[in-house]
Amino acid sequence: MIVFKNKNKNKKKDKSEEIRKKIKKIKIFTKRLMKSSIVGDYSSAFKGSGLEFDQLRDYTLGDDIRFIDWNSSARMNKIMVRELIEERDRTVILAIDVSASSLFSSKDELKKDMISQVGAALALIAQENKDKVGVLFFTDKVEKWIPPSRGDVHFAQILEMIFSFEPKNKGTNLQEALNFLVGLKKRNSIVFMFSDWIDITSDYSKILKLANYEYDFVGIRFLDDCEKELSDVGLLNIRDLETDHFLVIDTKNKKLDILLKQRILEQKKIFEKNKIDTLDLIVGRPFVNPLINFFRQRIRRQI
Repeated sequence: MIVFKNKNKNKKKDKSEEIRKKIKKIKIFTKRLMKSSIVGDYSSAFKGSGLEFDQLRDYTLGDDIRFIDWNSSARMNKIMVRELIEERDRTVILAIDVSASSLFSSKDELKKDMISQVGAALALIAQENKDKVGVLFFTDKVEKWIPPSRGDVHFAQILEMIFSFEPKNKGTNLQEALNFLVGLKKRNSIVFMFSDWIDITSDYSKILKLANYEYDFVGIRFLDDCEKELSDVGLLNIRDLETDHFLVIDTKNKKLDILLKQRILEQKKIFEKNKIDTLDLIVGRPFVNPLINFFRQRIRRQI
């Protein structure tokens, strides 16, 4: 008797198991992270749209000291803070670039891997704060939109999609994604946009300004060391992951390094011109401390 194994079924099973392992790992990692001040830092850094009093609760590490209710604290012999509606009614949108350039890396870890980890961590932190969370996946088209909601089932779906989503297209069009976000009209929501921000097909500066007006907008830029300076290895065959075009470059030519640095500076000028809060993360390096520092810088600017 001959038994034929279904290889595709085994591949799907192996992939599902790999995704479950990644989700389990990021949950364990984020649970440890929750023991730090990051949840309070996040809550203080991103305010909701209202300031209506909701309830008193125990103080937790990282809470904004401005909301401590000293009279209640004295009566109850422990520090109490006033929880406002803004802290319970935030909407967070993760806009994730899943174009083919996210598969690039000069390290063992791909950009895509790091983007998934940071996105999942922020989603879990938002869940801890009882925020609504939605996710937009985009390339040169809007690939998938998961509307903001709460609940364990919703967050389980988000985590699975962050680690498993496979786009139909390869290119990047930031203007397309920003147009979609502006069209949602979910004003006062918090948007984290994950990308390397490399886009040669569209001029996204104007729509970025409008998106920043509509939302509390944060641009998270994922960079690889090779995108700032190339190692001198002589002639190098390269392939554009988005267009599949091949090219031979001479890494001894330092003009390439100048062009790479110029591109980063041009992106920075667009961010500064449109007053976009930005966070740069380097692939292959820990992201927790840069994320915490970013939250704390926002808190200091609000004081």
